[in-house]
Amino acid sequence: MTTLAFEVVEARPEPHAAAPTIMMRVRVSEIDGGTVHALALRCQIRIEPQRRRGYQPEEEERLYELFGETPRWGDSLRPFLWTHVSTTVAAFTGSTEFDLPIECSYDFEVAGAKYFHALSGGEVPLLLLFSGTIFTRGELGFAAEPVSWNMEASYRMPVSVWRGVMDLYFPNSGWLRVSRETLDALQRFKASRALPTWDQTLELLLKHAGEDIP
Repeated sequence: MTTLAFEVVEARPEPHAAAPTIMMRVRVSEIDGGTVHALALRCQIRIEPQRRRGYQPEEEERLYELFGETPRWGDSLRPFLWTHVSTTVAAFTGSTEFDLPIECSYDFEVAGAKYFHALSGGEVPLLLLFSGTIFTRGELGFAAEPVSWNMEASYRMPVSVWRGVMDLYFPNSGWLRVSRETLDALQRFKASRALPTWDQTLELLLKHAGEDIP
């Protein structure tokens, strides 16, 4: 039985991807120092908000939609899924490092994007759960075995990594998804008042609603 161990070395924004991407550098080791012919990996990445080292008052306010009022956080602050990714790893002996690309969404209907956007700084506690297939080569030829179900790695990713990715692809901006009916109504409102940008359209609507704009 092949025994692996995983460790996240670093995470960084990937500037040349087709979509916003965080590149996570991962080290994998074969505990006995043996040779692995190839790995076909799947990885479930979970956010563990209860393991973060405290939240600022403004962060707590922005996280209300996800976790409710702070007195309830003892029950509501639970791990949740960020994303699934997969990759392959070439042959190695002992240990090697590989890149794990993680495509990121700025859609505020996605829990992970809401959580990242709410944080002013610090770190995001992540748990990476690995599965997949290990290919080895022995005296009788190639063999395949599953990656053990308990293979995982924890990592505290700096919030600045996520913000760096968003600044690369959406500088000083964000995305909201609305229905076609709402978009049509906003377009009529914008045109009837000869407003040149969507920012000014939304600012005017917020002023009508009595909201303060920084």
